[in-house]
Amino acid sequence: MAPKFANKHSTPLILLAYICTTVAFAARSVTANGGATGDKYVRDACSVTRYRNLCIRSLAPFSSAAKDRPVVWARAGVSVTLSEAKGVARYLVKLNRYNNPTRGRSYKAALSDCVELFGNAIDELHQSLGILRNLSKRTLGTQIGDLNTWLSAALTDADTCLEGFQGQKRGIKEVMLIRAKVSRASCITSNALALVNKLASSGFGSVADP
Repeated sequence: MAPKFANKHSTPLILLAYICTTVAFAARSVTANGGATGDKYVRDACSVTRYRNLCIRSLAPFSSAAKDRPVVWARAGVSVTLSEAKGVARYLVKLNRYNNPTRGRSYKAALSDCVELFGNAIDELHQSLGILRNLSKRTLGTQIGDLNTWLSAALTDADTCLEGFQGQKRGIKEVMLIRAKVSRASCITSNALALVNKLASSGFGSVADP
């Protein structure tokens, strides 16, 4: 059963947009210099995403296998998101174990909450990947609905994590790094959700019935 979650994202959108744009600019620089990101397939797949250049950079390694199949791109998007979330979770757990004297009580509470939230996000992304590995035309409508629920829940978890650090005046450098890592994960999750929606509107031609 899919989880219940708040639909309203309370992350400061300006901060998220800035960080995602900064990451995308770095990706665009890589693209401009040539390499795998110039591949037509990944460019076409990422054309529906909000953070297109970040999508191209993160999914370029899948291009030769995915080609023009929306179902494979959706799987790749969620797989990359899961890896990103696990990396953020490891970083947060490491920070949470370290007793930094510059942290205040609210900071410590926000960090502890983030550890739990990213644990939830990882579970939700595992659920999403499991669905994408077992798609069927007969139940595709329900599966796409579940995918949107799980991925939206993962986005909400990241947003809630960021919200906890609003107004923090201690450990600013550490908070900025947390925000950057969490926001990047949120950008990549947003892209994965867009790829799932592209799959939903593709006519499901690449989905095989078992």
